[in-house]
Amino acid sequence: MSRWPIAELLPHAGDMILLDEVLSFDADSVETRLRVRPGGLFNQADGSLPAWVGIELMAQSVAAYAGCQARQAGAPVQLGFLLGTRKFQCNVERFATGSELRIRALRSLQDDNGMGVFECHLEGPGIQAEARLNVFCPPQIDSYLQESSQETDS
Repeated sequence: MSRWPIAELLPHAGDMILLDEVLSFDADSVETRLRVRPGGLFNQADGSLPAWVGIELMAQSVAAYAGCQARQAGAPVQLGFLLGTRKFQCNVERFATGSELRIRALRSLQDDNGMGVFECHLEGPGIQAEARLNVFCPPQIDSYLQESSQETDS
């Protein structure tokens, strides 16, 4: 279990935080948990979550991994970007209300420029999902955002 509340690990706020907690983390991986509850931003009328939300759960798990690494190093949590996903597969169309989901993300590649690849697995009662996520967390996020803003203004 993480020493920090999930809200202190993610650069998200309010209802956009979908995870409940970090169960464990180490230098290369993280495991998170979520109990599906009705009334969230992405819930269907019956309270379930569509399976495609699994990609966001995996992305938030990767963000939680980065948040744990930052907190452990005494650094602030940084903003990161999901660039894309490959091979998302899920054996169900939705995650039922009350289901406990566990998400594991294993870092398979990360370079000094902030590019990373994570192998992610989501499991629950009768649920199996997996994907490879490509992410980007620039080392100097403020400079990166300022440069990006100036480019779009031109």
